[in-house]
Amino acid sequence: MNMLTPGLLYFDAVAQEGTLTQAAEKLHVSASAISRQINKLESSLGTPLFTRHARGVELTEAGRLLQAYVRRAEAEGAAVREELLVSVQRKTRTLRVVCAEGFARVWVPSAIARFSRQHNDIEFHLDVVASSEGTRRVAEGEADVAAVFSLGPQPRVTVEHSTPMPVAYALVAPDHPLATQPSASMKDLCRYKLAVTAPGSSQRELFDLAMQIEGLVPAITLQSDHINPVIEFARAGVGVSLVAGLSLDRRDREDLVTVRLDHPVLRQRQGQIQTMTGRAQPAILTAFVDALIDALDDLV
Repeated sequence: MNMLTPGLLYFDAVAQEGTLTQAAEKLHVSASAISRQINKLESSLGTPLFTRHARGVELTEAGRLLQAYVRRAEAEGAAVREELLVSVQRKTRTLRVVCAEGFARVWVPSAIARFSRQHNDIEFHLDVVASSEGTRRVAEGEADVAAVFSLGPQPRVTVEHSTPMPVAYALVAPDHPLATQPSASMKDLCRYKLAVTAPGSSQRELFDLAMQIEGLVPAITLQSDHINPVIEFARAGVGVSLVAGLSLDRRDREDLVTVRLDHPVLRQRQGQIQTMTGRAQPAILTAFVDALIDALDDLV
């Protein structure tokens, strides 16, 4: 059941598809019916929602504002429907969580597990995505909350909490030459084979920037979209892995050595908990956001 009015439903389809014809095919209605609804909506609001051109349509500034409203309305409508199902049918509720890879190995699953002990009627759907994708999903109502890394303010979402989350450590085996040093420089890292996250992550972006500033070319032997291969590279004693402290579990901390990295660029990253701007949060989502904030504060 979609709780949007026909006008808003048709408007959203045109905004997504880019043409009236494609929107009509998606909704199985005539293009003329969509056109009438759009004209009626623009007339009632007193402003154009689309700029027409030969290839289709583009949202105006007013159209973008209305699309943001539609996303909030869809998210709130889904929450209301779920609350009604819980009340009438005693069904469980689902929280859609997205997080960056660095949060996914230990911290977010642990926070979910602790929260689940106190809330038997909650199911979690967790997706591990790039930080930028996590922010997009929350902004567009595809996820309820994101735990991601950021290098600055995020205008499209509400930042519920932000804390410094530096790219903190070189991870090495106990017999590695760096294991006896209290800290390491970028130049130190260039003496060894390195395992790092793949391009596109905030950790890799800052690492590359620090190397560029120092005029260095590191010997990257392994790059991966996932943190496990990076950590296992260090465990095998092959070289040095670049990690953040929150990615390490108890076994990692017992078996391996963390060496603090000394470069100001690596301290620019923040860990953020984000929700959809303007959305009236269900009480259970607010409680889970608070639990994430408490867990993050305990971590750092």
